[in-house]
Amino acid sequence: MTIAAPSLEDLLNLTGRTAVVTGGAMGIGRGIVTRLAEAGAAVVIADADLEAAETAAKELQERGLDVLAMRVDVTDEEDVRRLVADTIGWRGHLDILVNDAGIFPSTPVLDMTAEDFDRVIRVNLRGLFLCSREAARHMCSQGTGGRIINITSVDALHPSSVGLAHYDASKHGAWGFTKNLALELAPHRIWVNAVAPGAIATPGVAHMQQGTESAGADPKAMLEAFLERVPMQRIGVPDDIARAALFLASDLASYITGSQIVVDGGVLLR
Repeated sequence: MTIAAPSLEDLLNLTGRTAVVTGGAMGIGRGIVTRLAEAGAAVVIADADLEAAETAAKELQERGLDVLAMRVDVTDEEDVRRLVADTIGWRGHLDILVNDAGIFPSTPVLDMTAEDFDRVIRVNLRGLFLCSREAARHMCSQGTGGRIINITSVDALHPSSVGLAHYDASKHGAWGFTKNLALELAPHRIWVNAVAPGAIATPGVAHMQQGTESAGADPKAMLEAFLERVPMQRIGVPDDIARAALFLASDLASYITGSQIVVDGGVLLR
């Protein structure tokens, strides 16, 4: 007897699942929230900026999508516990976690303070650990498995520029953490994967470009120089990352864990 394969529609259908996206108010996180909600998931927009999260939630709710804004400081253990508890209180379960919250201030190591280094590690790595641990604990107890998706960076594989040593350290750590957690959680039917973006047009990147302009650099020239390194000859957009995250959150990725999808337009081929 041949068992029919699921339809493509069923494979991409997230109806009945609840997701949390940290850093979900804007940029890559906002793109991921949108795609998961479009696929039928109920999505918590978790962000340190509650006003921005509420604005995003209102806009998506007006489209008929099932989303809710929550404030979270991913570096605070109790805050992360509250986020998971409130998510469960909202929909009764947690099935998908996307760790997108992250910062990338540019400071050369010789000018970097210990506080500069610690802040990036706390947000990008400690925050990812705390959110993953609390979400995984619930996923294990509910007994229905789950998905954890970590947004890393091409900097987890190769440095992109001087000034990001602390960021690169955090993203190498995030990639290593992803692989080991995937090994630990596989018996619980929890898939753990990563998406590594290249340069993506986000508000954070725009803010960094403004900083280079005030320091006397030419952002337009920098962008043109970067595009010369991109085989696909364009900068990425948040939806490029959101599509990869949707794939990993869906049943299309049913036999993939401990992997990292590089979404960089081919930059690492150079």
